[in-house]
Amino acid sequence: MMRKSIFIIVVLILASACKEKVAVPKEWVLSKTIQLDEVNPIGLTQVNGSIWLSDGDHNRLVKIDKEGKITETIDSLDRPMHIDAIKETIFIPEYGKDAIETVDKKGRFIMKVSDSLDAPAGVSVYENERAIADFYNNRILYFDGANWISFGKEGKAQGEFYYPTDVQITKDKIWVADAYNNRVQAFDKKGTFLQMMGQDQRMNAATGIFVSEDEVFVTDFENNRVLVFDKTGVLLQVLKDQIEKPTDMMIKDDTLYVINYRNGKLNLFDKQPIFAKK
Repeated sequence: MMRKSIFIIVVLILASACKEKVAVPKEWVLSKTIQLDEVNPIGLTQVNGSIWLSDGDHNRLVKIDKEGKITETIDSLDRPMHIDAIKETIFIPEYGKDAIETVDKKGRFIMKVSDSLDAPAGVSVYENERAIADFYNNRILYFDGANWISFGKEGKAQGEFYYPTDVQITKDKIWVADAYNNRVQAFDKKGTFLQMMGQDQRMNAATGIFVSEDEVFVTDFENNRVLVFDKTGVLLQVLKDQIEKPTDMMIKDDTLYVINYRNGKLNLFDKQPIFAKK
């Protein structure tokens, strides 16, 4: 009886082990390319599942459907750049107006900040926090929900910038696309430098950034590629398929969306097991 019980336990353990999923390496693979309708996109975000793009050349924001057709437009902007949204409010950095404009069902408003801006190129919202990539001032303005701080100055050292163009707030960090230093920098929420990545990848204009739970995506604008890092700075993948002057990215429903300024295309990438590729 004892031997039988031991045998049953061993069988159950082995069966349980067999059911455990083995982690399969995956990478991003181009699944679809959408030609946009006379849009030269710079930034993108989503509101209630719909995709919005900033079209800086035409001073507008556009909402598109699944085929890339424009379904709604917000006009009379001044060079809108890397946008963001929370709930139903879109935050729009207007490079030509030196202001952040917000748009929601109640109307259009200029966001109050602690200091004057000089060509804001990117904005990020996270709960009640706000961050702005202040391009010509070579700094980041950050609002923690109560107070504004400013950090950074022109330069090439750690914590310094040479025309930051995009920014993203996550739970514990502020990530910056330090465009013409050709790198990404990360800071804590007091503005203290934490880490740097991409500086060894020979990027040429790191203009856009998107940070997911596990990965950091950076647009390498002049080299027509998107670099994918893990959060320690290890390069995982280089995306080049159908990419031409990429400016921004986001993940929606497990799909990576990449917009291209030059060819006006929206690329969709899905994660696929590496062994499945031929």
